[in-house]
Amino acid sequence: MIMPNYPIPSIELLATAIIVLNDESRVAYLNPAAEHLFGLSNSNLVGHPLQHAFVQTEQLFSAIQSALSSRASHIEHEMVLSSASGNKLHLSCTATPVFMGKDMLLLEFHTIDRPLKLAREEQMLDQTQANRLLLRNLAHEIKNPLGGIRGAAQLLEQELDRPGLREYTQVVIQEADRLRSLMEKLLTPQHVPHLSALNIHEVLERVRSVVLAELPEGLVIRRDYDLSLPDLHGDKEQLIQVMLNIVRNAAQAMHGKGQIVLRTRITRQVTLMKKLHRLAIVVQIIDNGPGIPKHLHDKIFYPLVSGRPDGHGLGLTLAQDFVSQHQGSIEFESEPGHTCFTVTLPLPYPGK
Repeated sequence: MIMPNYPIPSIELLATAIIVLNDESRVAYLNPAAEHLFGLSNSNLVGHPLQHAFVQTEQLFSAIQSALSSRASHIEHEMVLSSASGNKLHLSCTATPVFMGKDMLLLEFHTIDRPLKLAREEQMLDQTQANRLLLRNLAHEIKNPLGGIRGAAQLLEQELDRPGLREYTQVVIQEADRLRSLMEKLLTPQHVPHLSALNIHEVLERVRSVVLAELPEGLVIRRDYDLSLPDLHGDKEQLIQVMLNIVRNAAQAMHGKGQIVLRTRITRQVTLMKKLHRLAIVVQIIDNGPGIPKHLHDKIFYPLVSGRPDGHGLGLTLAQDFVSQHQGSIEFESEPGHTCFTVTLPLPYPGK
């Protein structure tokens, strides 16, 4: 491959990721910043079409066509691009026609993952606070009539002549007590987490055993653990509930038949709840089910929103609330055949 006559050294020194396409829309060059960003090799990609490096390229090729047809720069401010290795990146892309001995196209990529992540965290904080207020009001509205129902059942029980009928009033009283307890425990989780040192794998193993006991046939739960992870400080019962809600949702979406992967990793220099942490634990729960419907993506953490007809829509709301109380984050990506929930929990600094 004869390289075009353009100032390669100046492009190589740029921190911006650059890919140059020739007049046949094949890769003529990519600089070291692009190799690092996309996990690609200049020597392996040169001469090949972009489809060899990326999947889901509709936005990228739309930008390229716009630049070529207008003979001017075209900027795509928000683009999702997946590399062939599976990495999904949020980018802005500028496509610019240039002449370097022949007609070429210069593609500049800038990551916008960090601004998007900060914006999502800000939205999550606002949403969590709104959810707490809504759930508190909902609990109040439900608990009031429950008290009346229980009191009426007690009065009715005193007036019954046949002792055998008291079995029915006892059912009403017991169910009213159960629902009242449920309102207190699930709808108003305002108590401060009881933090202690714990191993995240103990939490995941507990969840794995519970779900497999509920759905013993047809469901496979694989482990992909980094066993070198240090202990974190957390509320064990709350974290069990977080992971259990996510795993159980996945299993139910697949009707108990499919595969779930529990994956743990370490991440460094991550911002959570507007605070920079040197280390954090990442838990990913991945399933190969039907995926979350697209119309629910923006509101899946809202209370009373569920993708199942029989779902109450509180599991993920509570999971988000518990994670935020741990100063962590919860997010997801979903498409048919692949849904991944990612829970990131900060680790304390060594010595603290």
